[in-house]
Amino acid sequence: MSKLSAKMKRFCEEYLIDLNASAAARRAGYSEKTAFRAGQVNMQKYAIQAEIQKAIKERTRRTRIDADYVLTSIKTVAERCMQAEPVMIKGEDGKMIESGEFKFDSSGANRALELLGKHLRLFTDKMELAGKDGEPISHEWTVNIVGVEDAKDKTALEINGGVSTCVDE
Repeated sequence: MSKLSAKMKRFCEEYLIDLNASAAARRAGYSEKTAFRAGQVNMQKYAIQAEIQKAIKERTRRTRIDADYVLTSIKTVAERCMQAEPVMIKGEDGKMIESGEFKFDSSGANRALELLGKHLRLFTDKMELAGKDGEPISHEWTVNIVGVEDAKDKTALEINGGVSTCVDE
């Protein structure tokens, strides 16, 4: 396994904060201009992926927060939010009595149940993509070989109006 540079190690540490490669690259010292690409490139490196996985496992061991803990906590919140509490009113004698109605935290319960449902993939959003009149999506490419004035004995491949690559003739 290749050895990580100090900047790459810093990238791994920063990535654990918010799991955002671009932000981690910026915080690790990569330039603002190249942070997005540096984050992408770093995330493709096996050594960095291995270091991040090792750090995630260590954090999980240290904090004892894993998927089971999160799901159990969400379940507990849902159950607590759904506990019916009697609505109390003042009786004729001025003492508080039950009205016969009950209240519970419906928004908290709904949010907790939504998170559990998403985990169980009960609410999958399906998006169907199609071209004109329901036909499959098609791509048309225009490719022209054009001369490149600044490069002697070279041509460029022009795709959809933009020069992509210089190649030897």
